[in-house]
Amino acid sequence: MDVLRLATRESPLALWQTQHVADLLRAAHPDLHVELVPMSTRGDRILDQSLASIGGKGLFLKELEVAMLEQRADAAVHSLKDVPMQLDGPFALAAVLKRADPFDAFVSNRWATLDELPPGACVGSSSLRRQAQLRARRPDLVIEDLRGNVGTRLRKLDEDQYDAIILACAGLQRLGLDARIRQRLVAPAWLPAVAQGAIAIECRDDDAATRALCAALEHAPTRNCVDAERAMNLRLHGSCHVPVAGYATLDGANLHLQGLVGDASSGELVRADASGSATSPVTLGEQVAERLLAGGADALLARLETSAR
Repeated sequence: MDVLRLATRESPLALWQTQHVADLLRAAHPDLHVELVPMSTRGDRILDQSLASIGGKGLFLKELEVAMLEQRADAAVHSLKDVPMQLDGPFALAAVLKRADPFDAFVSNRWATLDELPPGACVGSSSLRRQAQLRARRPDLVIEDLRGNVGTRLRKLDEDQYDAIILACAGLQRLGLDARIRQRLVAPAWLPAVAQGAIAIECRDDDAATRALCAALEHAPTRNCVDAERAMNLRLHGSCHVPVAGYATLDGANLHLQGLVGDASSGELVRADASGSATSPVTLGEQVAERLLAGGADALLARLETSAR
């Protein structure tokens, strides 16, 4: 294969990530010509409704997957946190790159930390996971939805539509906007989205040539961690309707996973964690999910699913 075509969303962050993957592929395979195939997805176009109400994060993948099926692209680059736990159709994750900063960022023009916000301050976030943790930590705040790419969200903050917003550290860092991070919201007090900070390459499962090329970018420690997080989420049937957070860390042969299920309306949180062998990340993810369910997440999830219908 002399040419590899990478499908990507058209947002500045998605383009940065895909260009980053292209550069790494060219470095790994000097004779390879890599082309970007930018396209708009339904998730990018509909900005006046929450992701949960229009079908979830999978809306960011569909058009890119169609392009691969129609042979207009060989692979697609995604933020792994946006990739459903189970891929539809004949697709596979050909590579998971080394994870960047996995945590959330508190961004404000006036306040240095989340705890410094005055009562009644307005915080913007479209993520139910972030909203649940915000309500648990600061029930006095006003929390409003916030959609759009990173630049759009920062512009709304700068126009004083919000007192603060919550974004992913990795996205800000990749766009050279590190200075906008006032506070990193870190584990164990605050848990990120499952697989946050990791970039994945998706391709057709039967495309052996593309899979072989992308395998050069695989980072096994990151794959172990995100496999545990995603297995937990899958067991919990996590979706945009269900605020689930997970964060795994690797220490030698030991893998530790922290999990959380929350309610964005009440701020109720259920937490659990466990450690296990790095060779069995899926087993660890399922174990933490079972602990969450036994700890009260089963009733919480049932209530959330009923209200989402």
